[in-house]
Amino acid sequence: MTTINIDNQNYELETLSDEAKNQLVSLQFVDAELQRLNAQIAVYQTARLAYANALKEALPPVQKELLTH
Repeated sequence: MTTINIDNQNYELETLSDEAKNQLVSLQFVDAELQRLNAQIAVYQTARLAYANALKEALPPVQKELLTH
């Protein structure tokens, strides 16, 4: 039998009510979506870093000001 652990309590999946099973499916869906979105965020953060580095390379060099005494 398949068991799930919620709040340190094991439950046999087959003994859960239909409502509990539906809530579990919804929870699993949301967890999967969060995982997918976090993976997308990682991709976007990597792309942002690459664009920022490319921008720095494309900027004109900074002119050092001459200090006069």
